Amino acid sequence: MSAHADDELKPSVTEGYKVGEKKSVAEYANLDAHDESLARWKESLGVGAAAAQGSIGEPGDKRTVVILELALLINGRPDVVINLDETSAVEKLGENPFTIKEGSEYRMRVKFRVQHEVISGLRYLQLVKRKKIPVDKSDQMMGSYGPNTKENPFYEKTFAEEEAPAGMLYRGTYDALSKFMDDDHKEHLSFKWTFEIKRSWD
Repeated sequence: MSAHADDELKPSVTEGYKVGEKKSVAEYANLDAHDESLARWKESLGVGAAAAQGSIGEPGDKRTVVILELALLINGRPDVVINLDETSAVEKLGENPFTIKEGSEYRMRVKFRVQHEVISGLRYLQLVKRKKIPVDKSDQMMGSYGPNTKENPFYEKTFAEEEAPAGMLYRGTYDALSKFMDDDHKEHLSFKWTFEIKRSWD
């Protein structure tokens, strides 16, 4: 991936926002134990449960966020599920374009796992180009998450509904670059894929 492509797909920055100090799961679990609001926040992340169970995550896997799949949800049609947990599947994404009918409404859903530490400000970035010209860019905040547990083995996040453009000018092939990043600007996954907007699903 070129440095120019990296420049085109950077997360938006909120003025005055400062990323907090990185802490381990155990440090979060023991932080201000008598603060009720903080206790509720930690409970929402599952930090207490994760700390009680010890190390969370697969041994030898140093990834902190594992993106399992990305799905295209379309009313009245089977979900289009993209497996992102296997390197070979990610590498082949650009070879088989997905078809989206013009004017159709759809949602995107991400399935992922967090391990080893708390992730703050996870977001999904997407840049869409047609004939190498940028036509759309999105920055979806997904939130903060504690490590998954046996009781809660993965997370799912469904984004707001979108509508594919319609009309002859919009039909054709589009190239997309997607990234998952956090508040520390750590890139957890980056991949390219292709889709086609057509008059019909066939």
